[in-house]
Amino acid sequence: MAAATAAASLWQPQEEGLREICGLLEQHISPTSDQARIWQQLQHYSRFPDFNNYLAFILARADGKPVEIRQAAGLLLKNNLRSAFNSMAPPYQQFIKAELLPCLGAADRHIRSTVGTVISVVVQQGRVFGWPELLQALVHCLDSNDLNHMEGAMDALSKICEDIPEELDSDVPGLAERPINVFLPRLFQFFQSPHPSLRKLSLGSVNQFIVVMPTALLLSMDQYLQGLFVLAHDPSADVRKLVCTALVQLIEVRPSFLEPHLGNVIEYMLQANKDTDDEVSLEACEFWSAYCEAHLPPESLREFLPRLIPVLLSNMVYAEDDESLVDAEDDESFPDREQDIKPRFHTSRFHGADNAEEDDDDIVNVWNLRKCSAAALDILSNVFGDEILPTLMPLIQTQLATTDDNAWKEREAAVLAFGAIAEGCISGLYPHLPEIVAFLIPLLDDKFPLIRSITCWTLSRYSKFVVQGIGHPKGHEQFDKVLMGLLRRVLDTNKRVQEAACSAFATLEEEAAEELAPRLEIILQHLLCAFGKYQKRNLRIVYDAIGTLADAVGRELNQPKYLDILMPPLISKWQQLSNSDKDLFPLLECFTSIAQALGPGFSQFAEPVFQRCINIIQTQQLAKVDPVRAGVQYDKEFIVCSLDLLSGLAEGLGSGVESLVSQSNLRDLLLQCCMDDAADVRQSALALLGDLARVCPVHLGPRLSEFLTVAAKQLDTPELKETVSVANNACWAIGELAVKVRQDVSPVALTVISCLVPILQNAEGLNKSLLENSAITLGRLAWVCPDLVSPHMEHFMQSWCTALCMIRDDVEKEDAFRGLCAMVRANPSGALSSLVYMCKAIASWHEIRSEDLHNEVCQVLNGYKQMLRNGAWEQCMSSLEPSVKARLSKYQV
Repeated sequence: MAAATAAASLWQPQEEGLREICGLLEQHISPTSDQARIWQQLQHYSRFPDFNNYLAFILARADGKPVEIRQAAGLLLKNNLRSAFNSMAPPYQQFIKAELLPCLGAADRHIRSTVGTVISVVVQQGRVFGWPELLQALVHCLDSNDLNHMEGAMDALSKICEDIPEELDSDVPGLAERPINVFLPRLFQFFQSPHPSLRKLSLGSVNQFIVVMPTALLLSMDQYLQGLFVLAHDPSADVRKLVCTALVQLIEVRPSFLEPHLGNVIEYMLQANKDTDDEVSLEACEFWSAYCEAHLPPESLREFLPRLIPVLLSNMVYAEDDESLVDAEDDESFPDREQDIKPRFHTSRFHGADNAEEDDDDIVNVWNLRKCSAAALDILSNVFGDEILPTLMPLIQTQLATTDDNAWKEREAAVLAFGAIAEGCISGLYPHLPEIVAFLIPLLDDKFPLIRSITCWTLSRYSKFVVQGIGHPKGHEQFDKVLMGLLRRVLDTNKRVQEAACSAFATLEEEAAEELAPRLEIILQHLLCAFGKYQKRNLRIVYDAIGTLADAVGRELNQPKYLDILMPPLISKWQQLSNSDKDLFPLLECFTSIAQALGPGFSQFAEPVFQRCINIIQTQQLAKVDPVRAGVQYDKEFIVCSLDLLSGLAEGLGSGVESLVSQSNLRDLLLQCCMDDAADVRQSALALLGDLARVCPVHLGPRLSEFLTVAAKQLDTPELKETVSVANNACWAIGELAVKVRQDVSPVALTVISCLVPILQNAEGLNKSLLENSAITLGRLAWVCPDLVSPHMEHFMQSWCTALCMIRDDVEKEDAFRGLCAMVRANPSGALSSLVYMCKAIASWHEIRSEDLHNEVCQVLNGYKQMLRNGAWEQCMSSLEPSVKARLSKYQV
C-alpha cells in the first residue's frame, strides 16, 4: 500500500480545475441545461490527461459537495475508464485505484455503490492480477463487522461477479489460491447475516457462478444448496427472488444437483409461484418451462399438476397494473406515439431449405407473470398432453361461464388458456374442437377489447384444424365464420384488436393457401379498407397480411377485378413516401410478394418499381461515402429491401425483366453490393445474382468473371458458420450461372470445387441448405466442365454422394446427376472405390422424371456391371440394403 500512496501523493488537483469541473457536473445533472453544449465541454476536458484524476478526487473526497455531483463524477469516470484505462499513465492509474479503495466503506450508500461500479470497470480493464491491493481491501472490509464496509465491499464484489465471474476463478501470481476460494466461504457466511442487503448481495454473487460452475462451487454444492433452502422463506422479497433464480438456473445448467431434492424444490416453487411479490412469483414461474426443457423425468412433476395448473391459470389473469389494460383503451383515431413503433428488421433473401422465420405468437413483448404462466401451460401441455385436461377444463369452463362484467379478466384468461394448449392437447381436444371454435366465434364481438384480441390469437392457434375441416359442409361453414369473424375484427376501432386480428388472419392465410381464392374479393376489400384507416404501427401488419395473401393464392390474384382493389391504394402510398422513409420497407416487402404472385401480370407496374429500386441503391451507395451529397443518412436496409424486390421482379416477370435490366446500370451496382462489407447486403445481392442468372444471364456477361470470383470468395472464409446464409446464396448463384454460361464458368470451376469439398466433408453441424446447394453446385460444375472436374472425383465422391442422398427429387437434383454421369463417362475408374455410395445416391430417387437422365443412369450402372468381373459386381451389390437393391432394379441391373 505504501508504494501506491507515494505514487498517488505526487498528483494534486488545482483548486481552479476542481471548481470548473464541479460547476460543469452541476449543470450536467440539471434537467434544464443545454446537454449538447455540456457534452462538448466534457469532451474538451477529456483531452487533459489528468481529467479522470479530478473525477476520482471529486467522487472520493469532495465531502462538501452534494452527493449527486460526486455520483455524476463517478459515472463519468466509469465511462471514461472503459475506453481509456489501459492507455493511461501508470501513476494516474495508481492514483485512481488508491482514491477508490478507502471509499469502499463510505458513509453514504450512493457513493459506495458508485465506487463499486468504477472498481468493477477497473478490474475488467486491468484484471485482478493488476490490482493485488483490491483483494486485500475487499477481504479486510468483509471481515470488519462494520456494516458500511461490509456492504461497500459486497457491492463491489457482486458487480465483479456479475461482469467477469471467470476472472475470480483464475490463478493470480503471488496468491496461494484462486480469489474465488477466498471469497466463497465468506459469501456463504453472509447468507446468514442479519442484514437483508448482505444476504441479497452475497446470494446474487454466488448465483453468477452457476453457469461457469468453477471447481470451488462444485465442491461446495451441498453447502450452497443448504444455504438456498435456509433462505427460501427469507422475509426479504429480493432474497426470495434470488433463491428462485438460483433454482431455475441450476435446473437449466446442472439439473443433476437438484434431482435428490426435486420433490422439495417443486413444492417450494409451487408456493413461490403464489408469492405476494410479483417479481418472486414471476421468477418462480420460469421454473416450469426450465424443468420441462431440462428433460427431467416427468413423473416427479406429474403428481403436482392438479395443484400447479390452477396456480398458472389464476396467474394468467391480467394484473391490475398491466400496461396492456391502459393500451387497450387506444382508439384508432389517436395517432401512434413514436416510442410505440417497434423497429422492424427485414430478413434477407435466402435460397434453400431451412430458413424458416421464428413464429412470433406474442402480441406485445413485455414479459410478465401472465405471459410466463401461459408459456408454462403451453410447454406443460406439450410434455403431458391430454393428462392436464381433467384438471384444466373444469376451471376453464367455470371461468367462461361467468357473465358478470367484473369477471371479464377471468374469461379472457380462460380464452388465453385455450390458445396455450392448442398444440399440446390437440388429440384430447380434437373431438370437441367444433364446439370450442363455435364457442369462440361470438367472443370476437365481445364488448371488452382484450377479449376480442385474445380470441383472435386463440382462433389462429387452431387455424390448421379449421382449414382441415373445409372438406365437409359443416367444416366449410365454420371456416367461413372464422374467416369473416377475423375480417370484421381487422376493421375494429381498437388498435390492439386490429393488430391481433391482422396477425391471426395472416396465420389463417398461410394455412388456407389456395382455399382463400373464392373469397379473394371480400378479403381484399377488408384489408385495403384497413390500409386506409390504420395508424402507422398497425399498417405494417396489414402489409404483412397482404404479402402473405399474395404468397398464399399466387396467380389467382392476377385478375383485373382483384388488381383494381389491391394496387391503387398501394401505388398511391408508394408515391407519397420518399426514398429515405423507413415506412418504405414493409411496402417494398409487400410488393416483392405481389410481384412473385402475379408473375408476368406484374409487368404493367414493373417499370417504375424497378427504376425506384435502382435509384434507392444508387443513393444509398453514395450516402455510404458522402451523406451530404446524397442528401440522406446511409441505412443498408434500404439496399437489402430493394435488392430483394428486384429478385421478386426477376422471379415474377422471368425473361420479361430483361428489357428493364438492359436499360439500367444494375449490373455494376449489383457487383458493388456483392462485395459490400455487410453480410446481409451480400446475401441479398447474391440471391439476385442467381435470379438474374436464371432469366437474363447475357446481361451479366461483360463482368461474369468478376461475379464468379466474388461469389467463390464467399465460400472460402474461416467465418463460414457466421456467414452461412451468404455462402449458401453464393453457392446457389454459382450453380445457376454454371448451367447458363456453361464452359465460361471454367476459370473458377476448380477454385469453387476446392471450397465445396471441405463443406461436404465436414457436414456435421452445418446448415442443411448449404450442404444441399454445395452438392447441387458441384454437380452442375461437373456437368458443364466434366474434363476439368473428373480427374479429382475420387477426392469427393463419398461425401458428395452422401449429400446427394439427402436432396428431394427436383430439377436441381437432376442437374447434379447429369454431372455425375458426365464425370463417370470422362473418368470411369475415379468412382470405383465409391461405387457403393454412388448406388445409394441413385437409389435416393423416388423417380427420375427426365427420360434421358434415366437412360444415362442405366448406362452408368450397366457400364460398371460389365467392368467388374469375377464376382466383383455381385460383391458390391451384396453390401447394399435390400431396399436400395430393390430401387436399383428400375435401372435394369
